[in-house]
Amino acid sequence: MSDLVIDNPYTLDEAARRPLADAAAVERLLDAATSAARSAARTSLAERAALCQRAIERMEAGADAIAADITRMMGKPLRQSRNEIAGMAKRARHMIAIAEGALADVVLPELPGLERRIVRAPLGVVFNLPAWNYPLLTAVNVVIPAVLSGNVVLLKHSPRSPLCGEHFAAAFAEAGAPPGLVQAFHCDHATSERIASDPRVNFVAFTGSVEGGRRIYAATAKKVAVDAGLELGGKDGAYVAADADLEKAVDGIVDGACYNAGQSCCAVERAYVHRDLYPKFVEAALELMKRYVLGDPTDERTNLGPMAQPNAPAFLEAQVKQAISRGARALLGGRATQVGGRGRFFQPTLLVDVAPDLDVMRIESFGPVLPIVPVGSDEEALALMNDSDLGLTASIWTRDRERAARLARELDVGTVYMNQCDTLDPALPWTAAKNSGKGATLSTLGFLHLTRPKSINFKLG
Repeated sequence: MSDLVIDNPYTLDEAARRPLADAAAVERLLDAATSAARSAARTSLAERAALCQRAIERMEAGADAIAADITRMMGKPLRQSRNEIAGMAKRARHMIAIAEGALADVVLPELPGLERRIVRAPLGVVFNLPAWNYPLLTAVNVVIPAVLSGNVVLLKHSPRSPLCGEHFAAAFAEAGAPPGLVQAFHCDHATSERIASDPRVNFVAFTGSVEGGRRIYAATAKKVAVDAGLELGGKDGAYVAADADLEKAVDGIVDGACYNAGQSCCAVERAYVHRDLYPKFVEAALELMKRYVLGDPTDERTNLGPMAQPNAPAFLEAQVKQAISRGARALLGGRATQVGGRGRFFQPTLLVDVAPDLDVMRIESFGPVLPIVPVGSDEEALALMNDSDLGLTASIWTRDRERAARLARELDVGTVYMNQCDTLDPALPWTAAKNSGKGATLSTLGFLHLTRPKSINFKLG
């Protein structure tokens, strides 16, 4: 049995080491999950909700240790790691609160001598593969509604954030969950694909790259009765209309591009600004991006941490170099760097004079890089924002609600924001268009993919 070893993106020292599950270990996990699924389906919703509430309380009680682990494994500034724990708990409690209504039977109008209803039945074993960039949020989106729905969860976290899966499993165990209900483990990509194709697995939820999603989806396609929920990449556009509040637009879009070092599927990766505001927007964005503090992610002053993945700085640098070779200008940044001789950072980067066919405009950057493009009209902005193979979110910055509503109808994305970006409301489904994914998490719709409809058709008397 080999080990998974990851480094600390700031110190480059070993951050975590865990054994990878071999074939025998995977068999034990699947057998335990299958056995636990039978009893989980028989528990009441009230029991499941109470268990989930206790598990979240255990996570909150261990917040300091969990935040430290996140920061050590993927470089997120410590204060942002603490914010993620609070966000995770908020999402979980919302899903607990709406579960009764979302999972309630649909009772059809009475007919003489008949009882007819539609019930939501558990699927059984849910295989969840969350991402490292928001390791708690991408996990909780599935773990809590899956358990509330009467399923069991096999939790294989990203190899960049393995300890987060263990924290969820430990919290459920401490909360009194029966063996096999929530199991965390570690394995390589090939093993993940084999598990996804195993007949004992009833649903697969994957958060990650488009290519990773394709491979997982191909594995599930070998089984007729199994589906997959995929939350993949984004190349999200923001449009600043001529009537926008300039200060709020600059603050929101720069934060949307640079928070978590831009390592977010819904980060702002393309900004389209009306020509009337373009010069002032660029000037203000430049000044704001200059204020970012790179450094030790455990230092409270740091608000831009290192890049989690070893190949990320070189990838971003290549995108910027290509853009500059084709006539773009980097008004700020554009290079991989270190702070005090430590870490793998990428400078906050502002690009202008950017052509629409450049890699930085078409391929997900996943870093603190903001290309800004002037546009002359709503229609031009709409066409450019839709000119992408990805479709996760888009944001419209305007004082005109009707303008935002009109553009929202035409934007081919999962979520459209007005005067905000890079945020989730658990009452709304997190969903996507095009190659950014399929299915939905959160909201009442988040329960639909984790259950199946069963028709009850009783003839009475």
